[in-house]
Amino acid sequence: MIKRQGQHYGLGCFLVFIFASCATSNPYSKTNKISEERSKDLLRQISVQHEDTVKADSAKIPERTAFTVNFNLRKPNFVIIHHTAQNSCEKTLQTFTSDSTEVSAHYVICKDGTLHHMLNDYLRAWHAGASKWGNTTDINSVSIGIELDNNGVDSFTTAQLNVLEGLLAELKAKYNIPAANFIGHADVAPTRKTDPSVLFPWKYFAERGYGLWYGDTSSLKLPVGFNPVLALKVIGYDVKNADAAIEAFRRHFLQTETKGPLSNTEKKVLFSLMQKYLN
Repeated sequence: MIKRQGQHYGLGCFLVFIFASCATSNPYSKTNKISEERSKDLLRQISVQHEDTVKADSAKIPERTAFTVNFNLRKPNFVIIHHTAQNSCEKTLQTFTSDSTEVSAHYVICKDGTLHHMLNDYLRAWHAGASKWGNTTDINSVSIGIELDNNGVDSFTTAQLNVLEGLLAELKAKYNIPAANFIGHADVAPTRKTDPSVLFPWKYFAERGYGLWYGDTSSLKLPVGFNPVLALKVIGYDVKNADAAIEAFRRHFLQTETKGPLSNTEKKVLFSLMQKYLN
């Protein structure tokens, strides 16, 4: 069973749609209260239909108000995996519960496998920052952010990866997230970020449906005029800085920090991968 802090299934702490916490002597009780109040404020905002929210000089005001009955919540369609770049889970919790940092994530997975669910999946966490994938330029609005307690140098623990696998299965089933939409922070922000580092086992997770991976390239022949930058763009990378996009691609799919032009072998991997994304 996943050790989950913030939500416990069948253990008495009930999450009322947006947020709840239950603990004794909880050092985060004050910030939990702030989070609860902010969640309630969001509920108040969406519980009232305002016919005057859209202003247009040429719009004619209707004589009768009509609200649709056909709607539901918008759901996340991406999962972005991070490492915390900090030395303890407790430090990350402190960072994500401080107003001054202006950063957060939906989930934090500690080295020992403890899973903190810090924000309801339907709410917008501040985890991706300035980022882009394909035509999506506001990653935070369409994604769930998962932070792995890791300094970017050490290997991820077995306990962490086991919990992550269970969590990804749950999120994929619940929100019907496509396999191609499980990506890393460095993928969506290649000029700024390197997480979750070359140590993250992307191939393992891709083989289980959380991400895509390339096929056998030993007998693959590149088409004449193959354009690596265009291929990176097809996959989803922001290629305004092509060198950064290439480094992000290598980090994710080749598990290396090598810089410089792509080799012929690397181009084959990229071409194979592009075909996966096109299918």
